[in-house]
Amino acid sequence: MTLNDDPAPPFYLGMAMWANADWRGTLLPAHGDVNLADYAGVFNAVEGNTTFYSGAPKAETVAAWSEQAPASFRFCFKLPGELTHRKRLRDIDEDFTQFIQRLAPLHDRLGPLMVQLPRDFGHAELPALERLFTHWPSGIPCGVEVRDPQFFHKGAAEQAFNRLLISQESNRVMLDVRALFSTPAGLDKKLAVAQDEKPKVPLHVLSTAVNPVIRFIGHFDDAINQARFAPWIERLILWIKQGKRPFLFVHTPDNRQAPELAQSFYRQLAERIELPSLAAFPGERQESLF
Repeated sequence: MTLNDDPAPPFYLGMAMWANADWRGTLLPAHGDVNLADYAGVFNAVEGNTTFYSGAPKAETVAAWSEQAPASFRFCFKLPGELTHRKRLRDIDEDFTQFIQRLAPLHDRLGPLMVQLPRDFGHAELPALERLFTHWPSGIPCGVEVRDPQFFHKGAAEQAFNRLLISQESNRVMLDVRALFSTPAGLDKKLAVAQDEKPKVPLHVLSTAVNPVIRFIGHFDDAINQARFAPWIERLILWIKQGKRPFLFVHTPDNRQAPELAQSFYRQLAERIELPSLAAFPGERQESLF
């Protein structure tokens, strides 16, 4: 049994997207149309970053995704930035309900929907998040990513935030940018762009619910990535043994090497704890026929 065939996988692995032109010939077929089925033939989860920028997808688009994704696959869409950043979670009840309704065909394949909050969304605005939870549909996990420095000092603000998540059985999204910021960007434009886009926040490892979410933002240097990932292995094993089902999303500065890096991380974890095998990349399988 492979990871994507397991009806109740102990661990979810994916990336920020399921299609990238740089993946052709490896994760994606060398030729032909790119579709979700190719990606879902290997990985069993994906971040839904497009919804952050574009809002709710069209109904026909959601229907197509529903047909292509296996039952064990999980979509972890982000709430639209219109709701989290422009409206800052205020007066969004109707918009939020419409967003959830649009995703209804995927109801059994929704992983933690992610609430990525602005960099200045601090302690004083937590009541808006608490109100959102009162409208959160049961059965759909939630993950919240904060970026305001107040939530990384282990003081009253962070304690209040963590208590709120625990009380609502919501997951704190752990953004691990240690690898990304381990070296100055220098003249590397892609690294500079990635460092500019991502907040340089400390890593606080804490599982507040049953689906811990890790967003690992890597570097171009694989040795740096491997060193920063090594401590995660013990923590993931612990969570899996506790009956939790973690989500790991792997990024690199331009995401070109993200599939291979995710594959490497998974194999290291599988050396320590029994996991389903990871299927070969579709492009590799095609090449093996000739």
